[in-house]
Amino acid sequence: MRILYNGLSTTTPTIITPKLPPLPTPKSSPFHLTFQHPTHKNPTFIKNQNKKPTNSTTPKASMDSSSDPETKPISVLFVCLGNICRSPAAEGVFRHLVNQKGLQSNFNIDSAGTINYHEGNEADSRMRAASQRRGIPITSISRPIRPSDFKDFDLILAMDKQNKEDILSAFERWSYKQPLPADAAKKVRLMCSYCKRHSESEVPDPYYGGPQGFEKVLDILEDGCESLLDSILAEKSNLVGSQ
Repeated sequence: MRILYNGLSTTTPTIITPKLPPLPTPKSSPFHLTFQHPTHKNPTFIKNQNKKPTNSTTPKASMDSSSDPETKPISVLFVCLGNICRSPAAEGVFRHLVNQKGLQSNFNIDSAGTINYHEGNEADSRMRAASQRRGIPITSISRPIRPSDFKDFDLILAMDKQNKEDILSAFERWSYKQPLPADAAKKVRLMCSYCKRHSESEVPDPYYGGPQGFEKVLDILEDGCESLLDSILAEKSNLVGSQ
């Protein structure tokens, strides 16, 4: 090819680019991938998307919003100071009433204390004896209240005003460190707010008193627990109809 450069004729060399054969990709290569958009109907992808995790630790009685509200057990937690006198007695009385109606499968019942001083211990022997004379067994083991209780229980019944204050203080403290239901504080109520035959506003602590104190506590708890159960059954009328 000839061109003029500054009036002079010159020849531009022709560049020939050799054609190289394509590199073969072995079909068995582990790096040979086929990409497909997730929205394409890939059976493997759909199967994996629908697969449920097998390591779920969600407890049965947790307040899982995905549970059917008509079949999920109603969870009730009774709380006093050390979980060795009043709250285990309340748990025993309420469980006894529920069992009498054949509704044990519809309830999750537990008790706890605002302190961990007696953790792992049985209930006070005097309370167990007084309760047993009424045909009500107390078998619970003391434990302190914990953050998960605000998720797992529908109702938290405090035996006195100081218990209620301590429960709410614990909720505020724990809610800064981990996510808890925003309305959890509304679950906390006084046990005596359900009493109909007694005028006491609190369940007295019988620990430092005599036998009459334990009998008085059981009288109050039987009154309050009967009314509590009636209130729950009135709200959840389907439980009665299913029996």
